[in-house]
Amino acid sequence: MDLATLWFWIVGFLFIGYFVLDGFDFGVGMSLPFLGKDDTDRRVLINTIGPVWDLNETWVIVAGASLFAAFPEWYATLFSGFYLPLLLILLALIARGVSFEYRHQGKGLRWTRWFDGMIVVGSAVPALLWGVAFANIVQGVPMDADHTYLGTLFDLLNPYALLGGITTLLLFFTHGVGFVALKTDGEVRVRARRLATRAGLVTILAAASFLIWTDLAHGTLASWLLSAVAAVLLIAAVFANARAAERTAFALTAATIGFAVLALFSALFPDVMPASNDPANSLTIANASSTPYTLTVMTWVAGFALPVILAYQAWTYWVFRRRITRSLIPAA
Repeated sequence: MDLATLWFWIVGFLFIGYFVLDGFDFGVGMSLPFLGKDDTDRRVLINTIGPVWDLNETWVIVAGASLFAAFPEWYATLFSGFYLPLLLILLALIARGVSFEYRHQGKGLRWTRWFDGMIVVGSAVPALLWGVAFANIVQGVPMDADHTYLGTLFDLLNPYALLGGITTLLLFFTHGVGFVALKTDGEVRVRARRLATRAGLVTILAAASFLIWTDLAHGTLASWLLSAVAAVLLIAAVFANARAAERTAFALTAATIGFAVLALFSALFPDVMPASNDPANSLTIANASSTPYTLTVMTWVAGFALPVILAYQAWTYWVFRRRITRSLIPAA
């Protein structure tokens, strides 16, 4: 395996890390209207991700930086052609982060509800648009010979991409509600477990439809196998959640996300962004990558840095492993 191919899969690994970790943050944020019966419940939900949400979010920065350094042509085409959707994702993430910090300032009920709404929207918009973006990457977009995107925003909102967005929205929601069941106790935990089961059933239908469509149109043997594994894991997660095996259920939804992303990258390989109008204009691993020297330096840096990052994140989750209950929430 050459270094360009290696970095294609490293970028895939970084996006898996981002979608698994920030994915449950999105799910928790979207669950506020469903699980937060009062302000204390909503504070319990937010506190489940309070110590880790910003750390989880840094994965997208690392993934974007790696994409820029390893595949500058891919980065340039993606961030120019998908400028508006990515800008909306960025604005939503900013609104969500601000809301976490400002909702508890004690300015009144209207103030709190306003920021709670921003948390919900700031979680749902990225969950939807990341699926739309990756579906378009796999499907391909119109490009000229200079790899410039020729379409519009509405071209990105095609049926296949919208199904991809709905799939990620539902999958992250199920993943996040499962995290709530894992991290809370009492009535919130019971409600979260019930909601995760119901949401999981709907997610199975959406995810199965999207992955089958992907593999029928763009699939390889590897993507078919990975999609099948993802489907089995998601079904197993719903059963585990129904049996109150919360750790197992959360691990299974995390694995589902991982295998689903691997299936998409396998369907994409060896392209990084196909041209839907003319295959000759497609970006591939070979014509989009940096020089061998750049990739060599990046590989050495990643070899030292990634284990440290993973160890630090694991330690953080260990420190904040305790369940959150209503009794731990101080009076407003």
